[in-house]
Amino acid sequence: MNPELILIYIAFMMDFLLGDPQRLYHPVMAIGWFIKMFENTILGKTRTRKFLRTSGFFLWVITVSGTFLIVFLVLLLGNLIHPVLGTTLTIILLWLGIAANSLKKESSKVMVSLLREDIPKARESLSYIVGRDTLDMDSHSIIKATVETVAENTSDGVIAPVFYALLGGAPLLWAYKAVNTLDSMVGYKNNKYADFGYYSAKLDDVFNYIPARITALFMMLASLLPGYSFKGSAKVWREDCRNHKSPNAGHPEAAASGALGIELGGDSSYLGVISIKPSIGLSLKNPEAKDIKKVNTLMYLSSILFLIGSSVATYYFERR
Repeated sequence: MNPELILIYIAFMMDFLLGDPQRLYHPVMAIGWFIKMFENTILGKTRTRKFLRTSGFFLWVITVSGTFLIVFLVLLLGNLIHPVLGTTLTIILLWLGIAANSLKKESSKVMVSLLREDIPKARESLSYIVGRDTLDMDSHSIIKATVETVAENTSDGVIAPVFYALLGGAPLLWAYKAVNTLDSMVGYKNNKYADFGYYSAKLDDVFNYIPARITALFMMLASLLPGYSFKGSAKVWREDCRNHKSPNAGHPEAAASGALGIELGGDSSYLGVISIKPSIGLSLKNPEAKDIKKVNTLMYLSSILFLIGSSVATYYFERR
């Protein structure tokens, strides 16, 4: 088996068993700090639209290329000191780049609160993992929003990082994490970020184009598991994958919607402003708290299937 693939397997297992280390400074925080520092330097003053777009583009280039270069040099130095150190650093950086455990952990907090019928606590827990307003959500809306964010982040937080690690190791994985962090911090279409975050939003769409579709494919395969609907997953993905403002998020959400038999999407409130969005899937049953557990199972199974598929593909191409 490809050595890099073995390290990815180890990192995936470490994330599954350990999650994100609580006492270790996470690299995403450093990326976020740099973005915020750059943003504070540019915004807050009168700027032309062209200046903001150009500045936003330079922010993207510096952040993404800088992240790639730093990780590359850290691993190069580690390998020069000793190959074991280089391998250890690679595993740690791959591990920190995969977010399956934290996604399961945070979404499970919502589920536990719902099972205890503590709606205010469920809303609070949900507010940490979604950008929409949660204050007035009922239990069904809370479940739908949680399922949506787990489905979307199966791509953004799990399969996409592994995909880029397969292509370019830990440096490319972390370049992708920088792309994702830029979009989450400045990639908004509001007055503040429409121009400054223009390239961050557009290039995030580019980087997630293939992983989102891969995620949907493996979610459909995972829905062959008893308790899910493969036919429903394939049908809803085929018919509703474009029912989303994002060119990518609708793909895993549609696959998950059909697999679970619940309707996703629909209007949401962001900072008090209603965002009109089409629905995804058919409401074959009311959303239940256990659907959160089921979508987490779907996340893990689709990720494992992707790793297995990658192993088979790697073996095939290496043998040619």
